[in-house]
Amino acid sequence: MSKKVINHPNNAVQETIDGFVMANKHSYKKLENHTGIVYKNLKNKVGVLVGGGSGHEPLFLGLIGEGLADGVALGNLFAAPTPDTITEVAKTIHAGQGVIFVYGNYSGDVLNFDMAAELLEMEGMKVETVRVSDDIASAPAERKEERRGIAGDMFVIKIAGAAAEQRMALEEVVRVTRKANDNTFSMGVALSPGTIPGETEPNFTLDEDEIELGLGIHGEPGVEKKKMMPADELVDIMMERILDESTITKGSEVCVLINGLGSTTLMELLIVNRRVGEILEEKEITIYAMDANSYCTTQEMAGFSITLFQLDDELKALYDVPAIAPYYKKL
Repeated sequence: MSKKVINHPNNAVQETIDGFVMANKHSYKKLENHTGIVYKNLKNKVGVLVGGGSGHEPLFLGLIGEGLADGVALGNLFAAPTPDTITEVAKTIHAGQGVIFVYGNYSGDVLNFDMAAELLEMEGMKVETVRVSDDIASAPAERKEERRGIAGDMFVIKIAGAAAEQRMALEEVVRVTRKANDNTFSMGVALSPGTIPGETEPNFTLDEDEIELGLGIHGEPGVEKKKMMPADELVDIMMERILDESTITKGSEVCVLINGLGSTTLMELLIVNRRVGEILEEKEITIYAMDANSYCTTQEMAGFSITLFQLDDELKALYDVPAIAPYYKKL
């Protein structure tokens, strides 16, 4: 069993929420009897609700704040939030302008968020949904709607929050958020697994000298296992696949996110970032912004993902809208 600084596994999610709210008590409140958190500074605008399973911190609870999400619905470890929690968060953040759900494209989340949307619509609330599907390894381009959401959540949620902050109508918030999702392309690689608190076995296995390209954040199968290799060689393989799957070509402008999966050090992420920057410059693709940090994690999983977010004038303007949350800032 992996060593974890917890009390009882059954209490880990609630105690995480309690610790987060205690650390940020002037800005956030938790919903009683639900694993939901709401930003206190709500405004007369479209409400942005994000969420998914716990265990990927700082996603999703770390993205509630100014210019980002207004509320988060959390599930148990690697499990979808309940429809009851989702509906309670939505009702709390609703300011009469409708609510947009933004979450990763996983079957449990789809089922529960859709159920919550139906219940809310029956009560007269306007609800729209954008499912993040940036993981190019999880399905071919012609079946993009089946792709998983991984670290690309960061860009899609950033755009949704900015659009709402600019007081766009619900239909416009949905349109630009879907555009952001369509323009976001990611691929990950795992070096070693993470362990869910309370479990005795890791969520997948790899040999000591083995890595897996495209493996999902819950241990979903990847596309290829390879022997460990130098960072530049690995990045070259991943970038070739991302660029081949995307519409990003010479003259495009992108934001870059190098995301650590849990135990990967900042040193390693910056080495990866360096090679990604070199490749983009060689291909005459303009880098508007780069970030190397651990936002979408899986406990102590080792590995990283590369995300490219293709900009146009509209998306760039929304990306530049300031955003402030405990674990993410764009000023």
